[in-house]
Amino acid sequence: MEQLLHYCWKHKLYPLQGLHTTDGEPVEVIDPGLHNFNAGPDFFNAKVKIGGTLWVGNVEIHDKSSDWFLHGHERDPHYNNTVLHVAGRVDCVVTTANGLQPPQVELAVPDTVRHNYEELLRTDTYPPCYKVIPQLPRLKVRSWMSALETERLERKTEDIRRRARLCDGSWESAYFVTIARNYGFGINGDAMEQWALSVPLNDVGHHRDNAFQVEAFFMGQAGLLDTASMPERHRQAAIDDDYFQRLQHEYAYLAHKFQLTPIDYRLWRFLRLRPQNFPHIRIAQLVNLYCQRKTSLSLLVETGQLDDIKDMLSTQVTPYWETHYAFGCESAKSKKHLSASSINLLLINTVVPMLFAYGRHKQDDKLCDRAFDILEQLRAEDNTIVRTWSEIGLGVENAGDSQALIQLKKEYCDRRECLRCRFGYEYLKQRE
Repeated sequence: MEQLLHYCWKHKLYPLQGLHTTDGEPVEVIDPGLHNFNAGPDFFNAKVKIGGTLWVGNVEIHDKSSDWFLHGHERDPHYNNTVLHVAGRVDCVVTTANGLQPPQVELAVPDTVRHNYEELLRTDTYPPCYKVIPQLPRLKVRSWMSALETERLERKTEDIRRRARLCDGSWESAYFVTIARNYGFGINGDAMEQWALSVPLNDVGHHRDNAFQVEAFFMGQAGLLDTASMPERHRQAAIDDDYFQRLQHEYAYLAHKFQLTPIDYRLWRFLRLRPQNFPHIRIAQLVNLYCQRKTSLSLLVETGQLDDIKDMLSTQVTPYWETHYAFGCESAKSKKHLSASSINLLLINTVVPMLFAYGRHKQDDKLCDRAFDILEQLRAEDNTIVRTWSEIGLGVENAGDSQALIQLKKEYCDRRECLRCRFGYEYLKQRE
């Protein structure tokens, strides 16, 4: 199992004394080198002492030494600087493209490491390393959680950079798209993002003081003014609805003027969705947010206090939607405010990543620090992932911790990447 052998070499999970080359020369590993995850030797700039001589160069690792030839390394000059070849089983002599024969060490994965790794892979319990968590020093836990929190923000930064590219480099537009995506609250997130990317914000901006026209822009681009988008039982009620007719007429004018094409209305999901989460309601809330100029990235950057940022995200629907949940479908009168928990999620998934990403873009560490500060001030998310880790003894103190645990599950646990996880490392090295 070559991957596990890489892991043992990197973390020195093998006897540190008694290593010898196949020629009987003693080997001392001073520095295993920098792990290379791309093409070329497995470890760069390793420092190994062989027979009293210090060598600095690359280390290549295989399950068996004949894999050297199977992978064509004898023809590749990138392997000429290999100072040591490590194999689980040495079954031949290896040569480089310049005719040299690198010394070889036969290195077995320790039985305890192999057993622990196989145990991690075959257990169905989540998380598989649960037994070791209560034993870990708080400093180790907090260090890994901090790294995971940063990883998650870096991943979200890539999403925001992609949106900025799709918006012709406009970070203001990318912020609007990010807000819109997270107003989908998961189930309609992809559709909300595609919708927001279709909205010509430069053109809409000229009509910002007219909420009705903005709503015509928004609802029309969402495909929700197409009667085909409606269940048959609601279609006639919508057609007879005066407000719907006015929006349809306004959008037809705007679509002709600005050459607009709506997204496919079939992207929207309604199954098992509560009426207050219908895309009509979310878009109506965004109309108000946009018209009140609360979707401004520059305003977000200038706003310092958390309560003020919460106020920026707080909104309600436009008047028609106070008594409707879809066109022609009436509901009890309500402003349909966002709940406190919804605002909390928007802070975590929109504001924090945006400040971090924009800080990276502008090379402004203060913005990045503000992102972390906000996460520390917010309560942790309440979901299955967080509750599971809490039950096995891992303290979850704030939203930064809950984001770290989401990153851990999605990028490590779900992918069985225990060899890249610090909790996995602690599990692998434990003795029976």
